[in-house]
This record gives sequence, structure tokens and C-alpha cells, in this order.
Amino acid sequence: MTSRPIITAVEVHEFWYGTQELGTDYNGFNSVYEPGARARSTTYIIKINTSAGISGEFVGGGPSEVGELRTYVNYLIGKNALERERIYNDIKRALRKKDKMSMGLVDIALWDLAGKYYNAPIYELLGGWRKKLPAYASTYHGDNQPDGLSSPTAYADFAEQCLAMGYPAFKIHGWGNAPIQQEVATVLAVGKRVGGKMDLMIDPACEYNTFADALKIGRACDEAGFLWLEDPFKDGGVSQYAHRKLRQMIKTPLLQCEHVRGIEPKADFLIAEATDFLRVDPVYDCGITGGLKIAHIAEGFGIDAEVHGAGPAQRHLMAALRNSNYYEMALVHPKVPDARNVIYADDYRDGLHAIDEHGCVDVPDGPGLGVTYNWDYIKAHETGFVEYR
Repeated sequence: MTSRPIITAVEVHEFWYGTQELGTDYNGFNSVYEPGARARSTTYIIKINTSAGISGEFVGGGPSEVGELRTYVNYLIGKNALERERIYNDIKRALRKKDKMSMGLVDIALWDLAGKYYNAPIYELLGGWRKKLPAYASTYHGDNQPDGLSSPTAYADFAEQCLAMGYPAFKIHGWGNAPIQQEVATVLAVGKRVGGKMDLMIDPACEYNTFADALKIGRACDEAGFLWLEDPFKDGGVSQYAHRKLRQMIKTPLLQCEHVRGIEPKADFLIAEATDFLRVDPVYDCGITGGLKIAHIAEGFGIDAEVHGAGPAQRHLMAALRNSNYYEMALVHPKVPDARNVIYADDYRDGLHAIDEHGCVDVPDGPGLGVTYNWDYIKAHETGFVEYR
């Protein structure tokens, strides 16, 4: 084993990739199927270099996270890269006035580095529970294209397609600014077509304007036997009182806290009885270190922690959890290809067709995150670079 890895430099590379057949909906916030369009996505790769000659890498984040990173990146230089708990708590305090989203990028890169240092995958370092993760198909938002997700019947057709592919569960992201009757009809159509054959969920992504609309969709979910309802209305998913009231009036369980940051306010959500499942995301929730804390809080309350989003960090975190049900294969559509896989130089894949015949994905088994990034592609599409020493 080499000497302790002391952080010597942090690299931040900005690059882009394109997705065919993808545009935006009425206000430009939701990505939706649009024939002939091409969306350009900008993201970053964080690389933490050490005195031991080992580096940790992670792709993710946007300009706001990288901007926040600049406020404390010099703190990292000279630190022992294995002291993730110390780094987590120091940065958490430093960012007490900010949203802390950048912490996920740093912490995941440090876990990748630790796995390479110990020559083990992250999920093993976390304790290891499983290597196969059942996945649910998590759709793009609804569109208005004749051959897209433009009607309740189209959603039901796609759910049936996903069932035939092996997916054990299906989640609806509905339309932006749609009549609530259309959302209700979609829930009922999907439930009628595949209910009892696969677990069903819906995530309005905080689109509904009123509590009444959330109640209407909740009662439709009750009728269709949905597993959960997630972030229904425009409070942003953060009101404990509103979600507790909704829980009292419907039978369908709620999944909340995607937009609640950190361990303490998520614990408060549970104490307030404002959710049934607890959302956790290693990118949003201060890394794998933060995500593991949140999942264990849920375990202490006897409930499940559902991991948000797709990616190698999500797979390693979920693989170490007993109390988690599904890997979110986000986002998928019958007509939109998954473009993110170009960033990998190995066989790691996410996307509609990334599951096996049993509807599962594997956990990468190599050291750290267990993925190899395509640095040739990243460099060819690089739009910015800075190194901190």
C-alpha cells in the first residue's frame, strides 16, 4: 500500500455533449422529445490528484456547483484524501449559507480515490449488500408530438413496452402546464394497462399549481394502486405541513425530500410525518458520505430510502443499502437516445436498453467508481479548464 494520499491539486474540466431529438417544453425548464432538435448539455469532470499518484474522478454538476466549489477549493490542498468525514464536516460548515450542492462532486471523487487506493469498489468499502439492482423506467416529461409521450394512451403503450423489456416498475413524469384532468387520465390509463404487473409511480416535478390538483392526482393514484407519488406541487417539495396534510387525505405513499438538502432537514421531514419514503441523491446530498447518513436515518425510522437519478455513484450507494427498492433509470423515452454514455470509455451504460432480461443493472466492480472516463471525448469537447494547487 502506498503512503497516505495528500491532495496536491484539483482539476475542473468543463465539456459538452449533445442529445438528438431533445428540446424543451413551454417554459424551457423541462427536457422533452422534439423531432429534429439537438440539446447541448454542459457538465464537468472533477479530478482530485494526490501525492500518492492516485486520482479520484467524477463527472457531474453545473456552473452553480462549480462556482460554489471555488469558494473552498484551496482548503482541500494538503488534506489527507482519505479523511472524507473531516472534509465533509469542514466544508458543510463553510457552506452553511449556501446550498452545498458542490460537496457531492468532491465527496464522490474522494470515494473514487479511496477505492483506487484500497483496490476495491466503493460498494464493498460501504459494506456491500448486493450487486444486481432492479430498475424502474423513469420517463422524460410529456410532449405534444404525435409519435411521442403526448397522451395517456402513449404513456400506457410505453409502460407496456418497458414491461416487455423486463422493467419491474415504471414512473411517469407528466406534462408541464397540463390540465389536471390529463394527468389524472394518464395515471388511470397506465394503471389499467399494466397495474398489478409492475410497480407504478408518478413524479409531477412540482408542476401542479394547487393543493387541490395534488389531491386529485393522489386520489387517482389510490384508484390505480400506485406505489408512490412524488413532489406534486409548486411548493418545491419542501413544505412539511402541506405534505403531511396530503398524506392524511390519500392512501398512496409519498416520496419526498429530493429538494431538501442535508441530513437534519430530512430527519425533520420524517419526524413531521410528511413523507413515507425518503429521497436521497449522492450528488445532491453532499456525496456518498451524506447519502449514506440519510439512508441510515431512514433505516432508523423503519422506512426506505430511494436513490434519485442514474449513474455509477447512485449504483454504488444503492448497492450498500438494505432499505432501497429501485434504481432510477432516468430519463427514458421511446424516441430519445441516451447520449450520456459517450463519456465512458468502457462498457458502463445507462438508458432505456441498459437493463438485463430481469430488469436489473449491475454495479461496477472495478476499483472506486469502477468506470473509465473517455478523456479523448472530454478533451475534444472541452470548453473550459482550471487547476487549483
